[in-house]
Amino acid sequence: MKNEDFRYLYERLKEPSDIDVLSKELSLDPELLTVIYTQRTVRETTKKFYKVQRNSQRMVRSWQRGETILDLSRRYEFPPILTGLMVFQEAGRSRKQFWSMVRNPETIDDPELRRQFEEIAEADIIYSPEGTEKQYQRGAWGEKNLQDWLDSQGIGYRTEKDLRGEYPKTPDTLLDRPIVVNGWKVSWIESKATFGDRIEVNKNTRKQLAPYVELFGQGLVVYWFGFVDEITTGDGIFITDSSLSGLSCRPMV
Repeated sequence: MKNEDFRYLYERLKEPSDIDVLSKELSLDPELLTVIYTQRTVRETTKKFYKVQRNSQRMVRSWQRGETILDLSRRYEFPPILTGLMVFQEAGRSRKQFWSMVRNPETIDDPELRRQFEEIAEADIIYSPEGTEKQYQRGAWGEKNLQDWLDSQGIGYRTEKDLRGEYPKTPDTLLDRPIVVNGWKVSWIESKATFGDRIEVNKNTRKQLAPYVELFGQGLVVYWFGFVDEITTGDGIFITDSSLSGLSCRPMV
């Protein structure tokens, strides 16, 4: 995907409802748009967290006067679940109590409070329990895709679970022997169920992939939902997308 096309999608995806709108308008996979919306929301939330937190007392007063948590979320342009957590903690409730109520709203005696908790859980497709589970499942889906491809090629590997405790950092798959993929020598392969824009790739390279190169040599990272065409990675890191299944590979001689 061209960077300008990615930026257009990134700027349009401001609300969950924008996912369906853009999917129909541009005939794009809604899961791809969900991934980009998730990345945008997480970044924007990180940037404005402390700014919103400075207004937490004002938010509590508004809530006590009758403004709902979802209304506050929209006013401050902050995720509904995190808005609720901020309000609850500022009001003297514990984080543990908040998450218990989010996961089990049927245990809330107050009908209005129960309604508000159900409302923010439905509205928040990222930080709600359902949203968190979907992100976990997306990651597991990517790792299984990678392992299925390696199995189909007859390539031996060890997983992150197999390697636990042996190295300070471990990739999703460390190959038993290096292979050549489209002319690249590869000793490990990492799965990313995300979209590889510059911010995402740079973050992953710095925190994970560059250390893998130091430990194991050259490797490959798979961005299952694609990446910006103009992207560059660090030395010894090659990049591909779901077209991995069409790549040719052979053992190192």
